Formats: sequence, structure tokens, C-alpha cells
Amino acid sequence: MNNRISASLMCADPFELKNTLKCLEDNGVDYLHIDIMDGKFVPNLGIGSDYINALKKHTSIPLDYHIMVKDPDSIIDLLDLRHQDLVSVHYESSFQIQRTLENIRRKGTDNVMIAINPATPLCVLEELIYYIDGINLLMVNPGFAGQKMVDNCIKKAEKVARFIRKFKREDIIFEVDGNISFEHAKILNNIGANTFVAGTSSIFCKSDMDKAIKELKTCIK
Repeated sequence: MNNRISASLMCADPFELKNTLKCLEDNGVDYLHIDIMDGKFVPNLGIGSDYINALKKHTSIPLDYHIMVKDPDSIIDLLDLRHQDLVSVHYESSFQIQRTLENIRRKGTDNVMIAINPATPLCVLEELIYYIDGINLLMVNPGFAGQKMVDNCIKKAEKVARFIRKFKREDIIFEVDGNISFEHAKILNNIGANTFVAGTSSIFCKSDMDKAIKELKTCIK
């Protein structure tokens, strides 16, 4: 699987969004990372479904939904999912997580993923590994941009890589999300991550976004 960049729109200047989208498209960014938050599952609010669905009319880049809400099934029906979009839900967010994953797949995406918080034990994946197309490993506690990486998350990424090999799921999307700096991207690329959420630590940290994207691509080559 080729390595891919998912640009975090939480970190973009909303007043420059049109220019940002053009820059991301011109530089071949693979996904737009969309954080959906309800102020309950995480202590912050994200953009609404009407905004997200309108956004799709202005870009050809697939969306990478990170759903951080209680009862994600109530949100899924509001989203106009395409088959190439990524959709991550947290294990803790649903009492019937397998049913939630099935609901997402029925909505039309080919990429159903489980998001794992820094403190979520990896054993929860054992009963889900054949129900999912990807794992989104959070390197920070979700909800806010610009956080420092939680200690031990690099070692946790190594555990995820071993888990993927153990279950012979090398085809899976292994996404890392949170404080993915250029240096962290190099390390996580060597561990086995293949999808990198890029925010204020990389492509949105410099005034020259074109140069920052090229630098990140070099780090994960």
C-alpha cells in the first residue's frame, strides 16, 4: 500500500479554505481529514454535517472522517459517504461496535476503521480485525489540535504493527493521527504506518504549504 497524507482541516484557516483546497489538490494530498465532535465524547465541537456535505461539492479529494461522538450511528445517516472515503469510529463510542461498523459500510464506504485512543488496549481489536479495513491510532488524546504526543505512543504504534502482522492483515490502512511532525512521520513510516494525518505539526506549520507538503512526502517515502 502506498503511503498517503490526510490533511487535517481542523488546522486550516477557514477564511483561506478555497486557496487551501487548491493547494492540497495541486500537491496530490490523498485525503481531507474531518474531525466530527459533539462536546461529549471529546471536550470540543467540530464542523457540522451540512458544512461537510457542501465541502464535497468543491473538492475531488476523498474525505477521512474521524467521528468522535457518543452514539455514532446517529451521525452516520447525516453524512453523504463515498466509497473511497475513510470513516473511523472509536471503540468506546458504541455499545454495539460491530453493528456500527456494519452500518457505516452499508452507507457506502469501502474503508471502515476503528480509532484507538492512547489508553485504549489493543486487545479490543482481536474481535474486530476481520470486520475493519483500517486502524486509526491516536497519538494524542483526541479533541484539540497542537497537542504534544502522549508518551509511549511510538511503542504503541510498534505494537499495532506487530498485531497487524500477527493477523496477516498487511492490507489494512494503518493511520496515525496527532502531532505527526516531520520527524515523527519518519519514525512511524519505518514502523509501518501508511496514512499520516497532517496538521499544525507539519503541513500547516509553515507559511509555504507547498514546500511543507513536499517535505512530508519525503519523510514518508
